[in-house]
Amino acid sequence: MQTASKKVINGWAMFDWANSVYNLVITATIFPAYFEIFKDKSNLEGENYVTFLGRRFINSSLYNYTLGFALLIVAIILPMLTSIADYRGTKKRFMAFFLTMGSIACSCMFFFEKDDNLTRLWLGITCMVLACIGFWSSYVFSNSFLPEIAAPEDRDRISARGFAFGYVGSVILQVICFVFVLNSKEWFPKDGTLAARLSFLLVGIWWFGFGFYSLSRMPQPLAAGSGNAPGNIFSHGYTELAKVWKQIQKMPVIKRYLGAFFFYNMGVQTVMLAATLYGTSELQIEKTSLIISILLIQLVAIPGAFVISKLSSRIGNFPALMLVVSSWVLICVWAYFLPAKNPNLFYCLAACVGFVMGGIQSLSRSTYSKLMPETKDTASFFSFYDVTEKVAVVIGMFSFGFITELTGSQRSSVLALMTFFLIGLLWLVYTNNTQKKQLRVV
Repeated sequence: MQTASKKVINGWAMFDWANSVYNLVITATIFPAYFEIFKDKSNLEGENYVTFLGRRFINSSLYNYTLGFALLIVAIILPMLTSIADYRGTKKRFMAFFLTMGSIACSCMFFFEKDDNLTRLWLGITCMVLACIGFWSSYVFSNSFLPEIAAPEDRDRISARGFAFGYVGSVILQVICFVFVLNSKEWFPKDGTLAARLSFLLVGIWWFGFGFYSLSRMPQPLAAGSGNAPGNIFSHGYTELAKVWKQIQKMPVIKRYLGAFFFYNMGVQTVMLAATLYGTSELQIEKTSLIISILLIQLVAIPGAFVISKLSSRIGNFPALMLVVSSWVLICVWAYFLPAKNPNLFYCLAACVGFVMGGIQSLSRSTYSKLMPETKDTASFFSFYDVTEKVAVVIGMFSFGFITELTGSQRSSVLALMTFFLIGLLWLVYTNNTQKKQLRVV
C-alpha cells in the first residue's frame, strides 16, 4: 500500500493535537491538583480523606480508583463497538460521538466546585468518568486509522508525528491554563477556584473544535461487511471480535507482543496518571517547580518520539522497545529513592521520563500496526490492543491506590510499577526470540 497524502496524515495527527489536552490538563496536571482540595479530614501525616459512597478514602486513592473504574468500562464496551464500526465502516461516527461526550464532560467540570458537605463531589466524579471514556474510546478508533493511511515502512515515523502533534498542542493549552492558575489571586480574587475551572472549560472547547477539524480531513473507512449485519447488531459485534481473536491465536508474535505490552504499559500509563499526585503529596514539590517539570516532560517527549523512532529503524522495533523498557526500570528505582523537596533532581527525573514516554508510546502503537495482517478489521484489531492497555491501566491504578492505602506511602507503589516493567521486559525478550525463529524458518 501507499502512504496517504500529507493533508490526510496531518489531519490524522491533528486528532492527537485535539485530545492530548485532556490527558495533560485533566489527568496529569491541573485537575489532580484541584481534586486535592476536596477533603473532609486530614491525619497527622498530611493525608487528606474524603467520604464517598459511605466509605472514607484517601482522596488521591479515590482519584485513582475512579479512573480505574472508567477504564474498566472502556475495556468492556470497546470490543463490541469496534467490531460494529469495522463491519459498517462507521469509525468516524464513533470518534465524533466519543469526542463530543468527552469534551462536554470536561466543559461541565467548570461547575465542579467545593461546598461545605462535598455534595458536588458526585458531579466531579461523573465528569471524570465520562471524560475518560470519551478520550480513550475516541483514541482507539483514531489509532485504527494508522495502518489504513501509512505504509508499513512509514508507520514508526507517522506514529511519532501524531504524538509530537499531541505534545505540542497540549503544551500550548497547558501554558495558557497555567497563566490563569498562577495569576488567579490577581485576576479572580473573589473565587480561588475559577482559574482551574476555566481551564477545564477550555479543554472541552479545544478538544471539540480541533477534533472535528481532524475528522474533516480523515478518509472515510471502508466497511468490512456488506449490507446490514445479520441478527442482532450487538451480538454480531462480538461475533466479529471472536473472528479477529481466532486470527490472533494463529499469530504467535503479535499474541506475545500483546502480553509484553500488557505489563510494561501497566507501568507507563500509571506513571502518567499518578505522577502529579506523587510529586505533590509524596515528594512535596512546590507548584511552580511542578509546573516546570510537567512542561519539561512534554517538551522532551517530542524529540524522544522521533529519536526512538530512528533507533527502531536501525536496530529493530523489539530491541528498541527492550532498551526503553529497561530505562523505565531504572527510572522507577530513581523515583523510589528521590528525596522530598528537591526540585533540581525532580527536573532531571522529569526529563528522563519525558524522553522515554514519548518514545515508548509512539513505538508501541506503530509496532502493533506493523504486526497486524492486511485487513479491513483495523478497529477490531486495535480493540485488542486497547483492551490490553485499559485492563493493564485498571490493574495499575488500583494497585497504586491500594498499596498507597495499605502502606501509607506512594513510594511502595513505585516498586510495584518497577515489577510491571521487569515482567514486560522479559515478555519482550520472549517475543523477539519468537520473531527471530519465524524469520529463520522463512
